[in-house]
Amino acid sequence: MGRAFEFRKGRKMKRWDRMSKDFTRIGKEIVMAVKESGPNPDTNARLRTAMQNAKGVNMPKDRVEAAIKRATGKDEKDYQEVVYEGYGPHGVAIVVETATDNPTRTVSNVRLYFNRNNGALGTAGSSDYTFTRKGVFKLDAAGLDRDELELELIDFGAEDVYETTEEDEHGAEHKYIVVESAFTDFGQLQKALEAKGLNVVSANLQRVPNATVTLTDEQAEEVLALIEKFEEDEDVQAVYHTMG
Repeated sequence: MGRAFEFRKGRKMKRWDRMSKDFTRIGKEIVMAVKESGPNPDTNARLRTAMQNAKGVNMPKDRVEAAIKRATGKDEKDYQEVVYEGYGPHGVAIVVETATDNPTRTVSNVRLYFNRNNGALGTAGSSDYTFTRKGVFKLDAAGLDRDELELELIDFGAEDVYETTEEDEHGAEHKYIVVESAFTDFGQLQKALEAKGLNVVSANLQRVPNATVTLTDEQAEEVLALIEKFEEDEDVQAVYHTMG
């Protein structure tokens, strides 16, 4: 069928794989949110955020409802949120956020990924200091003016507002507006966005690097190989790095 067909097939498989991982990640987030503060999104901000993120990645409603129901049952696993720090090749700082029902398995895997890819697992505080935790909200840009939005949200903690373009699971490009806040302002900014009825595609607390390391293409490939290993692990929720 030719190279073009194989290329399209490869891209489609990658998108499906990414979607499956997103569903698993958000499913865990829903379970942890329900176990923490109950199954009612009206009184559980963390669950409300997880459901919002589920919608942003087109996670089917029945899967969301199943995750909520599962979390209220006695047989559902308890996930622990554990953060691992270390350094990859060429001095790139890496922080790995996990949600696991077996920390012994998870730390063993994380250490293995570091060791096999010219990196090293560090102790608590060894690399996290190179990042700043921020609230990051991604909004559908349709009908929004970035400058006006920034003026409306600055009093609620918005520190940076910018536009970005991303590709969806079908390969189509979409424009978004990203709003960043300080870690401590995440809650009030989330409430402000909800009150304004804006279409928030995702809302997360992320680790943003304070400075980045510039690498050659060859060096970057080495770091990306390590990051991919982390992202393939079902216990991993997010990976942050200082590669520029």
